[in-house]
Amino acid sequence: VNSVTETIYENIAFPLVEGVLEGYNGTVFAYGQTGCGKSFSMTGIENPPTQRGIIPRAFKHIFDAVSSTEDAQFLIRGSYLEIYNEEIRDLLGQDHKMKLELKEHPDKGVYVKDLTKKTVADADEIEGVMETGGQNRSVGATLM
Repeated sequence: VNSVTETIYENIAFPLVEGVLEGYNGTVFAYGQTGCGKSFSMTGIENPPTQRGIIPRAFKHIFDAVSSTEDAQFLIRGSYLEIYNEEIRDLLGQDHKMKLELKEHPDKGVYVKDLTKKTVADADEIEGVMETGGQNRSVGATLM
């Protein structure tokens, strides 16, 4: 399929981010074999603008909404985790090789124990968080 990330964002992620802005949880989960375009779809490239990824589009969407909202305060935190070979790793933590645990709490719901959370004020800060986490990702071929 030959799609631009702009179309993918508008059709799939935009409504999800709108829900997040209303207080719901949202996840875009990219899954597939090595080389199929998961990273490109999620991060994209800056130029042409039609090929910016889902993640930077969501950041802009969120911070545009926050900046235009009056009489409200927002706390925005970012985390970056990786599930690789069925192990969860915190890509922002001091030891990004340490395996973390998935937990469930009756009030908080499902969460990753000890996952690093960085407070951010704008899209540039969260993109910096993404850059840091991206440098700690595991990269390898998937056996098929």
